[in-house]
Amino acid sequence: MADTIMTTDSNLLDLMTWLSPSFPVGGYVYSHGIELAVEDGRISGETELANWITAALTQGAGRVDGALFAAAWQAVTDEDNTQLTWAIERADIMRGSLEMALESTAQGQAFLDTILQTRNFSDLIKISNLIASLDRKPGYAVAVAIVAAIADVPLRPALLAYFHAFVANLVSAGVRLVPLGQIAGQRTQEALKPVIENATEAALEGEFDDLGTATPIIDWASMKHETQYTRLFRS
Repeated sequence: MADTIMTTDSNLLDLMTWLSPSFPVGGYVYSHGIELAVEDGRISGETELANWITAALTQGAGRVDGALFAAAWQAVTDEDNTQLTWAIERADIMRGSLEMALESTAQGQAFLDTILQTRNFSDLIKISNLIASLDRKPGYAVAVAIVAAIADVPLRPALLAYFHAFVANLVSAGVRLVPLGQIAGQRTQEALKPVIENATEAALEGEFDDLGTATPIIDWASMKHETQYTRLFRS
């Protein structure tokens, strides 16, 4: 996977801006099944929360998102619309439940809409038109990858930052739902740093032919969450 561009201060500032909790994609309303898992007694502390997020990142949506992030970034860099279309289509369909699909596409569309209104990226207008022509919604990982490539942000730090934001959002959900204290949340975040690094490496070295997930409990929790009696989150 080509990634020879040097990281600049501008790249770093872009990543911190785009993947900040203040960036208007609405990530705070999604729990990736954690809300149901807490309700069901499957998550009651730091260890269970870390295990849930590890599974999501390494065997679930994160595994697929990492591969598609890399594919989309490379496709934009190579100006390969065929490969980009492949990544866009798979990001739209490779979700285990309706809520998981919404979690990805709603954030992806909000991300692209915000970038289009705040940055003068002519290439992004063309790609947005391509996505619309496919009658697809942009998955969040692919949306971030597309913008990172257009802005000349190197692949590895872009994917690391994306995974870090994914983990941080779910830790924040767990802190509110279990509930856990802020220090416990930070311990969980710290414990998951090696998982983020390993997931990034696996995505960069992986083969696209074995895309898939193996997280039936997370998928089950997401489906059950659709009819949960009281809900704070959308997934």
